Amino acid sequence: MSEAFMQVDLHGLRTGEAVKVIDKAIRSAGTTTYHIRLIHGYNRGTSLRNMIYDEYRYDPRVKRIIPGDNPGITVLVLRELY
Repeated sequence: MSEAFMQVDLHGLRTGEAVKVIDKAIRSAGTTTYHIRLIHGYNRGTSLRNMIYDEYRYDPRVKRIIPGDNPGITVLVLRELY
């Protein structure tokens, strides 16, 4: 059974490594998973944040990308929560 909200910590990863981790998280997300919360950090995480927007902006598996509750978090919305 999958979680409704997943969390992935990307601290210390390079962009190529982060793409693999994010892709794995999206593949493992079940039909009940709505959001994947990506924790990339703020000071050194801006390159990861930019990569997330560039890589997943047009990904058909991702409905939209929203900022998290602080600048070091980005959320991938896989399904809308009604």
